[in-house]
Amino acid sequence: MGLYILISVLILIVCVLIVLVVLVQNSKGGGLASNFASSNQFMGVRKTADFLEKTTWTLAISLLVLSLFSIFAIPPKNQKAESQQSEIQKQIDESKAAPIKDFQQPPAQKK
Repeated sequence: MGLYILISVLILIVCVLIVLVVLVQNSKGGGLASNFASSNQFMGVRKTADFLEKTTWTLAISLLVLSLFSIFAIPPKNQKAESQQSEIQKQIDESKAAPIKDFQQPPAQKK
């Protein structure tokens, strides 16, 4: 159960990061890349855009892998609940098979 919760939290974090990275990007070369171009020449516009694109792809692939891995980490059903369900089903089956004891016909109605 703990592994499933851990994977779920990681999926949530990756989703939030993907949203942030995609919102920072601008398909026309603006966005975060244009802000860094004027103030800092360390990373140019193209390098910033490449970094954001690689980050988006990395986060998307990690989301896919975490989602697929979460299938195997789903906790099994509670065995106690299954045994209770089967016990109830046995009682229902027994009541259907057994004839009703002390059955009395309703009194006939006069017309």
